[in-house]
Amino acid sequence: MRSEARWQAGRIRPMLAVPGDLPADDAGWAFELKWDGVRAIAAVTAGTVTLYSRTGRDITVSYPELRSLAVAADPTDLVLDGEIVAFGGRPWPTFEALAPRMNVTSATLARQRAVTHPAVYLIFDLLFLAGESLLAAPYRRRRERLDALGLNGPAWQTPPAFIGVPGADVRAVSLRQGIEGVMAKRLDAAYQPGRRSESWRKIKNVRRQEFVVGGWSPGSGARAGRIGSLLVGVYDVGRLHYAGRVGTGFGAASLATLSGLLDPLRRATCPFANYVPADQARGACWVEPAVVIEARFAEWTAAGRLRSAAFLGVRADKDPSEVIREPG
Repeated sequence: MRSEARWQAGRIRPMLAVPGDLPADDAGWAFELKWDGVRAIAAVTAGTVTLYSRTGRDITVSYPELRSLAVAADPTDLVLDGEIVAFGGRPWPTFEALAPRMNVTSATLARQRAVTHPAVYLIFDLLFLAGESLLAAPYRRRRERLDALGLNGPAWQTPPAFIGVPGADVRAVSLRQGIEGVMAKRLDAAYQPGRRSESWRKIKNVRRQEFVVGGWSPGSGARAGRIGSLLVGVYDVGRLHYAGRVGTGFGAASLATLSGLLDPLRRATCPFANYVPADQARGACWVEPAVVIEARFAEWTAAGRLRSAAFLGVRADKDPSEVIREPG
């Protein structure tokens, strides 16, 4: 196979969705379930698979079970877009189940965790095929050509896109099954690399999003000397605004990972552009805003603070500057 697919995949940044509501009119839209994992562009070329994160980082070593996709794919000159997920023994993927697989750079450890925490690549778009770019093709055509490939195997699947089915019905299924939400995609939309487009909408069922870590407060008791809570924010007009604390959801492994990431980023001053309440700033260890996490929370308060936020995982695939407050 030509090396063009791999070269193209390394350059492409995934098309992004705009948070919102279901379209008022279902005509002209397809609906997909929103998968709870890590976005990945896959280049299948010359018997190999190369995986790229949303930021263009090569993450192939982290998911060795996906190498066999190169054998299953015919033709093998293609670039795919999809989500890497883990089921953790449940009927539907959960981000928590995938957390042990993320940010693994040791090939040996990755092989071990592929057995204990298997991942699956859920494919939902086809960007290049046999040297032909499909970026300008409408979504409907890309999906038809993707479905014709029949890419379903032990560690990869092509979940259905629902066309001609009411979006409310698809969302009702996602709610019953406890899935994160649904995606609505315009049938006539081209693929717009790296752009957040109104042609794709994400409709969430739960309140969760990414946040940038600007500091942490020391814990007490069993967590004395370690991270007690994270002080997090979101960007608004290019400035990092304080959004509150994330104080639960940590395990021993996640605390160790966070400490390893945050300790080298310590700084003397607060990175937030707005006011941080004195009781939350007191004793804080400030850091450069370079680490992104995902958290689940109950609601935004009137003051623009998170309530009852729980840590879900580190998002090394997210650019801190792109993290904003999402509607809802």
